[in-house]
Amino acid sequence: MESLRAGRSRRPLLAAVGVVAVAAILLAYGAMSGWFAGSGTQGATVILVGAGATFPYPLINKWSLEYHDLTGVQVNYQSIGSGGGIAQITGKTVDFGASDAPLTSAEREAAPNLLHIPETIGAVVFVYNLPGVPTGLNLTGPTIADIFLGKITKWSDPNITADNPGTSLPDENIFVVHRSDGSGTTFVWTDYLTKVSSDWASTLGTGKSVNWPVGLGAKGNEGVAGVVAGNRYAAGYVELAYATLQKMTFARIKNHAGNFLLPTLDSTAAAAGNAAPTLPRGEDDWSHVSIVNAPGADSYPVASFSYLLVYRELNVYGSSMTQTKARALVDFLWWVVHDGQAYASDLLYVPLPPAVVELNERSLGLITFGGIPVRA
Repeated sequence: MESLRAGRSRRPLLAAVGVVAVAAILLAYGAMSGWFAGSGTQGATVILVGAGATFPYPLINKWSLEYHDLTGVQVNYQSIGSGGGIAQITGKTVDFGASDAPLTSAEREAAPNLLHIPETIGAVVFVYNLPGVPTGLNLTGPTIADIFLGKITKWSDPNITADNPGTSLPDENIFVVHRSDGSGTTFVWTDYLTKVSSDWASTLGTGKSVNWPVGLGAKGNEGVAGVVAGNRYAAGYVELAYATLQKMTFARIKNHAGNFLLPTLDSTAAAAGNAAPTLPRGEDDWSHVSIVNAPGADSYPVASFSYLLVYRELNVYGSSMTQTKARALVDFLWWVVHDGQAYASDLLYVPLPPAVVELNERSLGLITFGGIPVRA
């Protein structure tokens, strides 16, 4: 199945199911802070390889293009899902991983040297294909849970119509679409459903993959978006950037305060605002970190950090990692959490709050090669 290929000037985005051409967003260059000059990697012919979450792929792809233009360093990122990214970084087959789900205790034990580096903040949305029904269908968390549990099967179900007076909903079956791969987006989605539905919590719970009782599986955010866009009466969940790029309709979801909200940069940032000062250190346990169903009248309820995963000691790779490559990797990550944040908003991701940038600065300062700090 094709991976999403978001890029510059009118580069087409190919959906995995069917071929859905979407014009790419034209992005202006962000101002560079000047920290990079003299870092020792400019112009170097270095190739960095990463793999993982599809959730942040449009942004990581943009970073890769801009950073190559700036430095000559090539960053190849494989958009294979958070589960695959964790497996590859644990197996030391990539230089960095990416996941929307923090590492579990078992995953940390398998790779105890990994650091969490929050890279961005995004929203997961309930997308639907209902002819004549625009963006803004009101849905509660329990209603969404019952749709994915197979308890609500019709668009005309009273639980849906009660929250949408005046909206004509068809008496048609809901075609449920979910992820087929190990997915951080699924982790965020099921984390939310676990917090708002006791039925969901007692049966499926939270995970990068679950035993879906209904629906069709598709690979990646791009796969789910393609199936929903190509089938009437379908519904699924994807990261906001994918929904927007494909011009899909998506729901207002009732938040913790009882307000139906659309995902926006402001409502997603509001969900993350209270969490930023309380985040753990990069080397500590992040398994408890969640910003779904966050308090606040203006907080969108299905928001999440997305993380880059990198080894604290880079000589774990043996001969495949050199001092030059180690410096290039850390310089790239430093650029991502600083100047790279200038590209987030145009792709509908939330730039990192200052407190998270400071946390990342400390974490990147811990990275060593042969026991010597890389950014000494």
